[in-house]
Amino acid sequence: MYNISMETMDLKPQGILDTVEAAFPGAVRGQDPTQLGPLVLAYIGDTVFDLYVRSLLVRSTGLTAHGLHLAAAKRVCASAQAESFRRIEGLLTEEELAVYRRGRNGHMGTIPKNASIADYRSATGLEALIGWLYLKGMDERLNELMKNILEQ
Repeated sequence: MYNISMETMDLKPQGILDTVEAAFPGAVRGQDPTQLGPLVLAYIGDTVFDLYVRSLLVRSTGLTAHGLHLAAAKRVCASAQAESFRRIEGLLTEEELAVYRRGRNGHMGTIPKNASIADYRSATGLEALIGWLYLKGMDERLNELMKNILEQ
């Protein structure tokens, strides 16, 4: 398939995230993420998670655009994200676990088509946590957890 080496890459898509913040100062990161709903946190966390995955794949593989899409889809699907949460669960603080649980237990209007409800809820919790860390500006912690998630 493809070999990803975490030692040889700098896993920080903050360049783009910082650019967004520079273009729209305080638009998102200036808000208190504890005041946002869990599905709003998951909404932004989904994008941040996807950006990390895509950045990693582009930097570490020679795949075509279609190959990159397929590889990313395998890593951002609900079952893969649920597994990702299990990888980092023991590293989380009580506050981070509370944010995860809030996202996991958020009322979802849709039923997943290709995932179990348990995996879908776990993935939503992980996305909420990632969104919360991003919005709080906790980039070092976000990088630390994403490295643990993306290491193979």
